[in-house]
Amino acid sequence: MDDLTILVTGVGAPGIKGTLYSLKENFDNRSVKVIGTDIKQEVIGTYLCDDFYRISRPSETAYLDQLLSICEKENVDVILPQNTLELPVLAENKHLFLNIGTSIAVSDASAIAIANDKYKLMMLAERIGIPTPKYTLVDNFESLTESAKDLGWPDKPVVVKPPLSNGMRGVRIIDESLDLKKMFYSEKPTSLFTKMNNLYEILGPHFPPLLVMEYLPNAEYTVDVLKARGYTIIPRKRDLIQSGITFNGTVEHHEELITYAQRLSDAAGLNYAFGFQFKLDEHNTPKLLESNPRVQGTMVLSTFAGANIIYAAVKCALNEEIPDFEIEWGTKILRYWGGMGLQSGKTVAFL
Repeated sequence: MDDLTILVTGVGAPGIKGTLYSLKENFDNRSVKVIGTDIKQEVIGTYLCDDFYRISRPSETAYLDQLLSICEKENVDVILPQNTLELPVLAENKHLFLNIGTSIAVSDASAIAIANDKYKLMMLAERIGIPTPKYTLVDNFESLTESAKDLGWPDKPVVVKPPLSNGMRGVRIIDESLDLKKMFYSEKPTSLFTKMNNLYEILGPHFPPLLVMEYLPNAEYTVDVLKARGYTIIPRKRDLIQSGITFNGTVEHHEELITYAQRLSDAAGLNYAFGFQFKLDEHNTPKLLESNPRVQGTMVLSTFAGANIIYAAVKCALNEEIPDFEIEWGTKILRYWGGMGLQSGKTVAFL
């Protein structure tokens, strides 16, 4: 097979090493050159990718021209996006890149508009009969408080989050049973948990829309999905989560989650590599949390389990045949903190 040049965006993301592993250790034994981009210069991908370019934010007018210029200069075959905010821009402008011979492994703009918006995604899930947490969209503190009371607050925790965000940005668990003094002395600082009066100090009486949602107390799952000619769907349990990142996880054959993910994918019109997050309620019923319509941070676990979804998405963008995968259920990942030693911009150690 011909060598490939793949441009990966957002190479400062925590999961970049897994993405690069999946591209380099591909099932075709193919030579892959990876061009990395990011809005910051000093990110780990600068040193892990074969070449690197610093680019503007997706919201800036220079973004598209810069990306087109890089693709033309480097003869890029496929763009593999990793940054949520750039997905609508890339989806709406796929034709510009096709004109220079570059494909983008991103769903159409209509699918991205649903999957990126948690409120729209929840409404879609409800229409097709997939369980969701109870939720309300609010833009003022009076409505927020009333919605929280409807969900059992202050006796039960509730969750607030922006409908348009990525990672853990804007997510808070409002729990009046918190012992803040004990947390102060015994736990590392976190902004995830708060009380209603503290939230008011942050938000004030009016604010951009927030979802007020039922708190789900049990296990959390991420579901990796490859939509090509057919589906490959791999649920993985998030055994240990730190700062929103899976540190310990296990690939698990969960038929209900596989069914829900396929139905959601069809209804939203998603393609290539993407995923969903679910959490179990007090009765262990899985309920939808959100979608990531891009490569997910710990998707390399599916690669470890025998399904290289990341590289397969590239092949899908090139209209190449994708083999059937043999999945080793029960495969685990144990993430650890590493580091790179640099001297005068060159790598001298890698832990």
